Amino acid sequence: MDWILCIILNSIRSKPNYKASISYELVRFPDYNNISLVFGLSNANIKDKVLVLSTKSSEFTYFPLGHRRSSCYLAFYIFLNTMTYSYYSQVFKGEKMPFAYIDKDLLDTNIKDILQRSGDKKIRIASKSIRCRWALDYILSQSEQLQGIMCYTAEEAAWLAEEGFDDLLVAYPTFHQEQVRSIIPALKSGKTIYLMTDLNEHLEQLNRIAQDEDVQIPICLDMDMTSRLPGIYFGVYRSSVHNLSDTRRFLDQLQKCKHLRLGALMGYEAQIAGLGDNVKGKALMNGIIRQLKKKSIREIAKRRKAMYDLVLEYGHQPEVVNGGGTGSLESTREEDSVTEVTVGSGFFASHLFDNYKVFKHLPAAGYAIEIVRKPQNHIYTCLGGGYVASGPFGMDKVPHPHLPTGAELVKDEMAGEVQTPIIYKGNEELRLGNPIFMRHSKAGELCKHFKELLVVSEGRITNRVPSYRGEGHCFL
Repeated sequence: MDWILCIILNSIRSKPNYKASISYELVRFPDYNNISLVFGLSNANIKDKVLVLSTKSSEFTYFPLGHRRSSCYLAFYIFLNTMTYSYYSQVFKGEKMPFAYIDKDLLDTNIKDILQRSGDKKIRIASKSIRCRWALDYILSQSEQLQGIMCYTAEEAAWLAEEGFDDLLVAYPTFHQEQVRSIIPALKSGKTIYLMTDLNEHLEQLNRIAQDEDVQIPICLDMDMTSRLPGIYFGVYRSSVHNLSDTRRFLDQLQKCKHLRLGALMGYEAQIAGLGDNVKGKALMNGIIRQLKKKSIREIAKRRKAMYDLVLEYGHQPEVVNGGGTGSLESTREEDSVTEVTVGSGFFASHLFDNYKVFKHLPAAGYAIEIVRKPQNHIYTCLGGGYVASGPFGMDKVPHPHLPTGAELVKDEMAGEVQTPIIYKGNEELRLGNPIFMRHSKAGELCKHFKELLVVSEGRITNRVPSYRGEGHCFL
């Protein structure tokens, strides 16, 4: 594909009115063989159009922006005037390191792609993957399709409600009385906050507190979307409501809880949304995972629909039926009973989400560490950098060098608590005081380590915004 890229760039550069300044896109057609390169052009004469060079033709063809030859496609945008080491180095010249940043131009592209991938479903933002109030507000402002926040604790939801946010769904059960009571003022002021439940004990505890406070608490039923395939537990250990029998048990208990209202259902298919199926160097495992996903998608769609229908039979009318995540939008959006999908990591696109076959998003957030030593040729040791993600230990949880291209971690040291050595043999002349730009594994864990995010757009820092930590909050 590189030689085609060069041809197109040379063709565009030979015409002075054309600027290859927006993006290119890989479009996957139904036969999976005819892949075209698509360039956005800023020439006024072809405004809102793109230039296509097919691998099966030497002819140029114009299509309107947003045109899709097929619903089956793979979009991967690369901004030709950004995303380079020299670009970011110039933007952040003089900034004290380490620092974290958001590239708003790339974030905007991710938002547009996510809106398209979600079809006609509403999109709830997973705050655990953002952890920055400015970013939550900015993303929500981009489309009416983006609606509501999936919080990770009740105290976070209470704080966001105080800051003007509404339609808040707490994704994990809240049991401690003080934490439950933290949302009561918001409920009494008219805000909507759903608390997650799946056990009878959850219902009993919430109902007691709601009765004491003389309020009705909206709740959400967490429906287990794990697939139990022959010899394989394909999913995560989350909800106790696995089937229709468990759903009836829950609904029977709920009938006794007069101060609770079932306003939402949620089923998170972690084995689809959070499991990469295009990991470099693991072709065999990738194929196995894709087959498991296909079977799981069919099975959980039927289960979710059956559980939803049973809830309706009991007389409940939940306004929210939530499903999926960044990695499952293409399948979850096809379920008629689902009213909304959840997206968090896709907005920032941490490197864990590079490993999916059907979509690619842009690295819209990252952090920089400073070169402070050069112990030998091609080794550049940086201060700090060891922000390793949670979950099962492995290379996929380690932060990766992003820029300059070709930079690598030292296998025997990796990213360290106080220093991170980097191997680099490329063309950039790296000196003490220069940055190495890194990508974190899980999106939300970036803001656990930084108080501030530098917002970049069109080649300059346009804002400095606090993370949750910067506002004095550490909810988990």
